Amino acid sequence: MRQWARPGTRPRQPAERYESAYPFGAICPARGIGAALALPFADTQAMHLHRDEIARTVRRGAQAVLLLDRAGWHTTGALAVPETITLILLPSRAPELNPVETIWQYLRQTWLSNRVFSTYEKIIDAACDAWRRLTSEPDTITSIGSREWALAGQRRGPLVLHV
Repeated sequence: MRQWARPGTRPRQPAERYESAYPFGAICPARGIGAALALPFADTQAMHLHRDEIARTVRRGAQAVLLLDRAGWHTTGALAVPETITLILLPSRAPELNPVETIWQYLRQTWLSNRVFSTYEKIIDAACDAWRRLTSEPDTITSIGSREWALAGQRRGPLVLHV
């Protein structure tokens, strides 16, 4: 970025402060449901919280399959995984294989784009509101989250939560 200033002086720059929220989300296209958290950090502790949130949505006796990218908090040996959850690590740099990426794109395009938030709390509120709106539309989750290859050989759709 170029900015004009008098010779021999430095241009003034406004101090900008950025805060971020890290959304952790999982969907089950077969059931049209999701589980999510918006957190101020992304690490193994956050993944444990997300795992617990996912576990609350899995039906008794069912097995959840989580498709994960290779983020450090997904691949760490410190991540405790219950027997009811199976992790499948996707190839590196292949977000197109993870259906939840289309969910994030949908949320950004539909409810979160072109907005400036004055506080961190408003970021969290907007993220949570967008997720609640999405989960009130189970057909949308099924439509944009389903992948033909995930249903191959299944009589009934598997419980696959995409993270």
